[in-house]
Amino acid sequence: MRTQIAAANWKMNLTLQEGEALLKGILSKIQEPKTHQRVVFAVPAPYLQAAANMIKGKKNIHISAQNIYNKKSGAYTGEISVDMLRSINIDYTIIGHSERREYFNESNTFLAEKINIALANDICPIFCCGEPLSVREANKQDAFVAKQLEESLFHLSADALKKVVIAYEPIWAIGTGKTATSRQAQEIQQYLRSLIAKKYDAKIADEISILYGGSVKAANAKELFSQPDIDGGLVGGASLVEDEFVSIISALK
Repeated sequence: MRTQIAAANWKMNLTLQEGEALLKGILSKIQEPKTHQRVVFAVPAPYLQAAANMIKGKKNIHISAQNIYNKKSGAYTGEISVDMLRSINIDYTIIGHSERREYFNESNTFLAEKINIALANDICPIFCCGEPLSVREANKQDAFVAKQLEESLFHLSADALKKVVIAYEPIWAIGTGKTATSRQAQEIQQYLRSLIAKKYDAKIADEISILYGGSVKAANAKELFSQPDIDGGLVGGASLVEDEFVSIISALK
């Protein structure tokens, strides 16, 4: 079975004390994830060290950065390097979230550079892709997400691609309360897998975890995660609510 992942994206929320209380509460309520499961917490950068200390010794539970820069070091005030993450044992990072694309003008080419530096330093990228409402309404979502994969991921070797987690997030469903139906989500995630199979091969496509993100909550997680090509979720708002995220974790295959 492909690795099933429940990933929390706290975004720019919570004080340190609130974050520690939330993480402590969730950890106290969940069982150790199974061998094929992972629970990942993408916390604000100032909290990475504290969060990493809190999960120390726990199996299949990881802390993730929400972003990295595409350079190893230098005069890039305010940015976060892979070496910084490695020095505090952070082994995941989100790359290409729609908010980074929209508010910070991150292009597919720029994101490819981030993917490269993450993989070169043994940090697992959670690569986000997804279309805005206007593209969905024009029924052009397939071409839109295909371009995102082609320009940011498809330069990778097969072995490198297998180390990437993909998260499909329809932009129109992020933080809006709207959710793609399980059928809509399954259709496009199956399409993403078919693109990988065409570019590489079916075996590689079947090994890659593809998450769904966009108003995932306890009430819909089980139905979404039951779809054959959905391998868990990248969760925003619901990951800030202890019992909600605990329920989402329990919905993993």
